[in-house]
Amino acid sequence: MDDPAGGQWERILAAVIEDSHLIPAERLTETVDRAVRPVGLGVQVLMVDLAQRTLQPLLTGDAAAPIPVEGTVGGRAYQFTEIVAGSDGAGDRVLWLPLLDGTERVGVLRVALAPGVVDDAVLHGRLWALAGLVGHVLMTKIGQNTWLQRFRAPRLAPEAELLWRLLPPRTLATEQVVISALLEPVDEVAGDAYDYAVGDTIDLAIFDGVGHDIMAGVSTALALTAVRNARREGVTDLAAQAERADAVLEEHDGPGRFVTAALARLDVTTGELTYLLAGHPAPFLLRDGQMIKELGQPPRLPLGVTVPGAATADVVGHEQLEPGDRVLFYTDGVTEARDENGRFFGEQRLIDMAERAELDHLSAPETLRRLVAAVLAHQNDRLQDDATLLMLDWASDRHPRLFPSIHGAG
Repeated sequence: MDDPAGGQWERILAAVIEDSHLIPAERLTETVDRAVRPVGLGVQVLMVDLAQRTLQPLLTGDAAAPIPVEGTVGGRAYQFTEIVAGSDGAGDRVLWLPLLDGTERVGVLRVALAPGVVDDAVLHGRLWALAGLVGHVLMTKIGQNTWLQRFRAPRLAPEAELLWRLLPPRTLATEQVVISALLEPVDEVAGDAYDYAVGDTIDLAIFDGVGHDIMAGVSTALALTAVRNARREGVTDLAAQAERADAVLEEHDGPGRFVTAALARLDVTTGELTYLLAGHPAPFLLRDGQMIKELGQPPRLPLGVTVPGAATADVVGHEQLEPGDRVLFYTDGVTEARDENGRFFGEQRLIDMAERAELDHLSAPETLRRLVAAVLAHQNDRLQDDATLLMLDWASDRHPRLFPSIHGAG
């Protein structure tokens, strides 16, 4: 059957692709909006800030005010990665769609519908294809575009700039695994970092450099780079990766500097997880909405600390995961966050919130966003230490939660 509208949408996507090669980020909203005008739509691109608190319209000139992620229709589309219907101040129809780069949430697309436009599953599917394209284009522009970087993170301390440039995307998923990570405070993070690599096996790492200054970031950058380099050279043994980091830190880092870390490796076929704790808190294993255990293999010394005669054998732990399991890694800046009365956020509160998120069927990235928001609220939005979370979902049905449900929508 001929589909004239389908041909028109092919031309819309082709026009956006063609223009995207040369347009600056400042003109992305203008470009996409011009492409969809012939089908009775109006588009606005909004990018989430690095802290995931506001959605900023990408407009030049008199820039529109950002909207909060919490308590808004657009924010709901972002939180739950769903297509959400709403209206503007005049009562006209509006659709909000999540913008993804792969599975990394990067913002939302606001789509205004002219009176004659039919809001149905076909339109949702076409808009979802457009949103996917816009999300990819947006992130190809951000690396070298200072205007876009200021929208995403108005202020970054040098130590935060150092580490953010080293990190992989905060979320990545395949049909077998979902990985998500989050750092706070976004603008001043100094010594925390995370890393992962995806293939037939999944390599994960979380780091916490001693101190709260740029040298803590340097130590962490050295440790992360050493572990990453060892993996790329084919070193799969976690103890050997840690020893590689010891050597790099000992050669290049200052006296008294060290990095705690948790390194892990998952066989995505069998679910066997191997892990190593280098002076780092033990991760939690969640199953069926409950924390069933800490992965408490006795730790070795932190990375960069070498003591003659210290035990290096039996530092790698093994855990057999079951389909649907979640593993939550964290730094002590999460559990040791203190309120005005000196009370810790604590492990139990972290566990309770992680369990509740699983029972509420929240995706891994939204779970971490809410956990970090709770840690910040506990300290009146002023963290005393970096706080980092990394979550691994294995062999579950959770990856569809990262995408909107468009089939059967009306």
